[in-house]
Amino acid sequence: MSNFLKWVEDKLMPPMAKLSEVRYLRAIRDGIVSTMPLIMLGSLFCLIAQFPIAAWTKFIAPYVQMVMLPYRISVGLMAVYVAYGVGYYLAESYELDSLSGGILSMGTFLMSNLPVMASLTEKPKTALGFVLPMTYTGGSGMFIAILSAIMAVEIMRFCKNKNITIKMPEQVPESVSRSFAAIIPGGVSITIMWLITAVGNINLNKIIMDAFKPIMDLGMNSYLGVVIPTLLIALLWSAGVHGVSVIGSILRPFWLVLLQENMDAVAAGKVAPNIGVEGFYSFVWVGGAGGTLALCLLFMFTCKSSYLKQIGRLSFVPGLFNINEPIMFGAPTVLNPILAIPFIVGPFITSSLAWFALHFKLVNNASVIVPFTIPSPLKTYFMTNGDWRAIVLVTINFFIYLALYYPFVKVYDREMLKKESGEVEA
Repeated sequence: MSNFLKWVEDKLMPPMAKLSEVRYLRAIRDGIVSTMPLIMLGSLFCLIAQFPIAAWTKFIAPYVQMVMLPYRISVGLMAVYVAYGVGYYLAESYELDSLSGGILSMGTFLMSNLPVMASLTEKPKTALGFVLPMTYTGGSGMFIAILSAIMAVEIMRFCKNKNITIKMPEQVPESVSRSFAAIIPGGVSITIMWLITAVGNINLNKIIMDAFKPIMDLGMNSYLGVVIPTLLIALLWSAGVHGVSVIGSILRPFWLVLLQENMDAVAAGKVAPNIGVEGFYSFVWVGGAGGTLALCLLFMFTCKSSYLKQIGRLSFVPGLFNINEPIMFGAPTVLNPILAIPFIVGPFITSSLAWFALHFKLVNNASVIVPFTIPSPLKTYFMTNGDWRAIVLVTINFFIYLALYYPFVKVYDREMLKKESGEVEA
């Protein structure tokens, strides 16, 4: 196992660590994360409108459309917020004006969603004027939102490097100067998108979604589509790299597209169709990556080592709320050949069990985003729109972690006792 961990540290970790620091991926990660408060709020209103209790469903039925409005302007406009966030952080990484980067990115993306003339169909018909369709302003527009942000900011950077800008006198306030400096790059990026969508009549969002649909349907929802990310995250964490940050930077756009499909299905009274959303991993990471809440309890109640007992006590409460850095670096779990085995094998087993449970409709798919700090049983209950079977599944997974960690904890405890008694050098 020591040789395996050394291989992970020497061969797998360096390219993954570099990948996580790629400028575009970092901007995408930060831009998407910045939208999480709105998405969580939208999910909450979706849960309220579709909570699966017959009496509540009957009571809320006349008000569903009104209750769903916050969902429409949060999750339904997710790609708009992402375009701004990615543009903001990408511009900031280039030391450009981040506010202009966000605004131009958002404007460029909106240009890919052409407004249409609309009117109410009820009599008497009322003209509404130009209306922006929301088909691709949510998760379905995620990829074009990201590409729009990259294009807009790269054009900004090019214009700055080539000194193609409108300069104002020094007496002009800085905010006004920044606005004028953004006119030329903004005009270029929005004109390019206008030529594609309006003049060329090309629907980029539809083209991208059609191209990625087989990947998302077969790849992200497949058994390997959830188990491989689970294993990569566990491997990276065992070598000291924050696995979710690395893998999530790559997969989160896909996760969000599938999530919105689930949320839209639930909002329409249907079954959420997609397994491979980020919420799936809440069944797997009981107490954090590697299912380390079980490790905290085992340290507390089965170890004789005073150090491990104390680490277990200090790590239990954070672990209960899915914060496992204390146990990861306190035990330590990272770069620990003994604990690495259950840390990697455990998520493989629990993710496999979870996938089969969801695949065979024994548990609902995740359709709600909830704060990651909610304890796992409650978290999985809410994210599956109130499915009590989610609590059963996560509880089974927790006991699997207890059983897997136990023999390795006993071995590690004996080693620590020898160090504490001075039998071996620390």
